[in-house]
Amino acid sequence: WREDQLVGGLYGLAIGRAFFGESMFSRESNASKLALLTVDRLLDDERLGILDCQVRSRHLETLGATAMPRKAFVDRLAELCEPATAFARWPATPMAVPDLIA
Repeated sequence: WREDQLVGGLYGLAIGRAFFGESMFSRESNASKLALLTVDRLLDDERLGILDCQVRSRHLETLGATAMPRKAFVDRLAELCEPATAFARWPATPMAVPDLIA
């Protein structure tokens, strides 16, 4: 958010200690990248084990995503998806752009 205007974001689903990103969008340049960075920081703060980007792309690779062999991914999910974890630090209200990079 920038003031009262939605400028970009990311949505997904958290199961246990895994976050599955579903979609990113931008109305302003790089807004979705800031949203991804914010989720990455929140995941790191909560000690989650994986951020699944769903689809490999050059764009995501420029942001630090790496491919993982399927068996390693499935094994990791088996470890991270149980038990379910409550996240106390997920923002309950929209986040302004300056708050994302603070």
